[in-house]
Amino acid sequence: MVVLPGDHRLASLQAISPKDLVGETFVTVSGTAPVLRVVIDDYLKRSGIDITPAHEADHLSMGMSLIASTHGVGLLPAYAQNFLPASVTSRPLKGDTPTIDLVFGYKKSNESPILKLLLSRLDELVSRVSKKAH
Repeated sequence: MVVLPGDHRLASLQAISPKDLVGETFVTVSGTAPVLRVVIDDYLKRSGIDITPAHEADHLSMGMSLIASTHGVGLLPAYAQNFLPASVTSRPLKGDTPTIDLVFGYKKSNESPILKLLLSRLDELVSRVSKKAH
């Protein structure tokens, strides 16, 4: 989804095309969210859009703040709608939008027994989900 200030010119649209983002102050996620960054960059590339981000945000609240303060736009996952401040709104993207089914990250130093159990069963989980998809 596109996140933008509520009074932004694009906020009047029902859905936003990637081409509508050209020329806007673009806020993107930094390398601290590598999967999301790749998905956003690939989506823009597939859409034939070449946008150089004006700002990179390390976390969601920083991104919202940058979007509001710079009157910019950003692409974020749908769950971000749950955290929008009153000054910021969102609009869906038009066309074939990117998705992230599941991202799993952890620190090797984490000794959690629950994490160890999850990791030990990850192959089984992937196998089950793959069978249901076919």
